[in-house]
Amino acid sequence: MEISRFKKINDYEWEIAKTGSMNVPGIIFASSGLIKDMDEKVWEQVSNVATLPGIQKASMAMSDAHWGYGFPIGGVAAFDANENGVVSVGGVGFDVNCGVRTLKTNLTRKEVEPKIKELVDQLFRDVPAGLGIKGEISLSSQQVDNILTQGAKHVVELGYGTKEDLEFTEENGSISGADIKNVSDLALRREKKQVGTLGSGNHYLEIQYVDEIYDEKIAKAFGLEKDQILVTIHCGSRALGHQIGTDYLKILAEASRKYKIPIHERELVCAPINSKEGQKYISAVKCAINYAFANRQVITALARKSFTRIFKDSELKMFYGIGHNTLKQEKHKVDGKLKDLLVHRKGSTRAFGPGRPEIPKAYRGVGQPVIIGGTMGTHSYILAGTEQGMEKAFGSACHGAGRAMSRTKAKKIWHGKEIVEKLKKKGIYIRAHSMSGLAEEAPGAYKAVEEVVNSIHNANLAKKIVKVKPIGNMKG
Repeated sequence: MEISRFKKINDYEWEIAKTGSMNVPGIIFASSGLIKDMDEKVWEQVSNVATLPGIQKASMAMSDAHWGYGFPIGGVAAFDANENGVVSVGGVGFDVNCGVRTLKTNLTRKEVEPKIKELVDQLFRDVPAGLGIKGEISLSSQQVDNILTQGAKHVVELGYGTKEDLEFTEENGSISGADIKNVSDLALRREKKQVGTLGSGNHYLEIQYVDEIYDEKIAKAFGLEKDQILVTIHCGSRALGHQIGTDYLKILAEASRKYKIPIHERELVCAPINSKEGQKYISAVKCAINYAFANRQVITALARKSFTRIFKDSELKMFYGIGHNTLKQEKHKVDGKLKDLLVHRKGSTRAFGPGRPEIPKAYRGVGQPVIIGGTMGTHSYILAGTEQGMEKAFGSACHGAGRAMSRTKAKKIWHGKEIVEKLKKKGIYIRAHSMSGLAEEAPGAYKAVEEVVNSIHNANLAKKIVKVKPIGNMKG
């Protein structure tokens, strides 16, 4: 994008002026280099979101922003829950509550590296992954209902985890207000008992070590040490969430016409938050949010078994788990007034600052952990939310490196086997169910994660705490 089109607020905040039918300005949090490399559609989509009724402060995009459906991926928008705010399918996306959770181990890089092949191979056998694969648990219809309404809480009751796992998961792994009556029969059929499956695409299970510590005090509060082995799981609500998005795209299109809401892009269809259609969509999305929490919880239990088979005395404790395709009812200050808002985060992570009651007590004094995935060939980061981020972006940050090119283009440039060999030479062992899928996820297909994260850090949305590097990765 042409940088001259923006009003520069500072080196990491760029404003799109409020024009035409926009109700608020647009703001992109990124370095000038990242802005210049962004697709023109990001400008267009940020501007389109700004036209939606009830939007507060600004239509926002994070440093990893790229083209999405309706909202840009990396988009954030908050709507007044009491006065003419809307809920939009495009603000959540189709892989509802796609997210990450990181586990802390009692193992070190020195202990694990010699056995990394053995460990990843064991995980590859124990954790179901790939397109359409069925999960570890054989669930009855009643149990599926319980998962949609209770999330990770239900699978913990079935023996797949501990209460501590829930304590260190966003929303304690279970969001209230989910109503299965608002989920279609087709969505329930597509569920295919996929709880405990990694899926395909950009989803992964990665073995990492803490490579660099930027803030010793907060790292200590988080329980992170140099060379400590971590495990990060990235996946979502599988076919269930996708079908819910597809179903409600039609329902909210009708609602947009019914309530005479002008729509600038098909996936921006929406309904008033307190309308019948809006409430149905919100409750259906909450079912998918719970499903994704349960999915990652079961994978956690399977990963623990794999580790125990290779490292008898290993311990994998929950560090934190968050989603990044969500809508949340939250309280935030707008122009000095505390408001009830419905916050849409599309490819964006909640990043609450210190003191918020939603943060686990162990971390409340330093801010919420923010887990930012890089690529299987580079590194990832753990940040902490800030007070400034609460004021600027409703406590939000980026969610990953962000794609720099399409999957189709990536497959024309790279081949899966070539990537496996190159990463092996760098000391990173990869197992994948699809070589074509692996090519789509080539490290070179993504933005430079350092610049993406530094933009968030320098914009004071979240603070860098540690950098982690991969030594093993399994993909669908």
